[in-house]
Amino acid sequence: MNVMRQTDETTATTEIKIAAKGVQVYYGDTHAIKDVDVDIADRTVTAFIGPSGCGKSTFLRCLNRMNDTIDICRIEGKITMDGEDIYDKRVDPVQLRAKVGMVFQKPNPFPKSIYDNVAYGPRIHGLARNKAELDEIVEKSLRRAALWGEVKDRLTAPGTGLSGGQQQRLCIARAVATSPEVLLMDEPCSALDPIATAQVEELIDELRSRFAVVIVTHSMQQAARVSQKTAFFHLGNLVEFDATDRIFTNPRDPRTESYITGRIG
Repeated sequence: MNVMRQTDETTATTEIKIAAKGVQVYYGDTHAIKDVDVDIADRTVTAFIGPSGCGKSTFLRCLNRMNDTIDICRIEGKITMDGEDIYDKRVDPVQLRAKVGMVFQKPNPFPKSIYDNVAYGPRIHGLARNKAELDEIVEKSLRRAALWGEVKDRLTAPGTGLSGGQQQRLCIARAVATSPEVLLMDEPCSALDPIATAQVEELIDELRSRFAVVIVTHSMQQAARVSQKTAFFHLGNLVEFDATDRIFTNPRDPRTESYITGRIG
């Protein structure tokens, strides 16, 4: 089921990939996320911004059930993908994470070869029938991550031997190898130098032609450069969610304006 919503200022429609309604997250007695409603559009980069500890990464991890791994974490409300409840008991979180890939703050390649890093997901999910198909998936994924030209002659070398920026692009290749529909990125550039950051940002812009991309970032400049929609979180609340240019030039909530102008942070 594809949910369609009308965009603000045009008659065009945008397909909503993930819809969150009334989401609450608790860590034990701590109420970390309070009543969040947000729609993630397909083939769009959505940025989550806000001060440290505001809940943006916690909410991001709700979208592929990574919070399931934390014993004291409890989630209420509803999150649907293509109209289906991702927290339904019949949904296998492992299969969900094949559809909703994730790239973390610090590049974390497996202690395996470059080839095996990318082939890992397709192998465990049975996406290739033979070595030729697996080779094709690995090459396609590395090309999508703009890394193929740099590593094609050393696929058997360890992924951990790459530079920081290359490692992060390898992790992106690993995430896209299972043909996900959504790509979550939790501060993917915070450990990278400016040149590697620019390469990953360019890559994010290319990936949105295929996926819904959600990026958590501390950098407002990065959010402004790469995203079309921006959500501002503060103290566990979703304060404002709108087109990125409007958030940065004409925010509706004074708290958003205070954060963007540096008065709170």
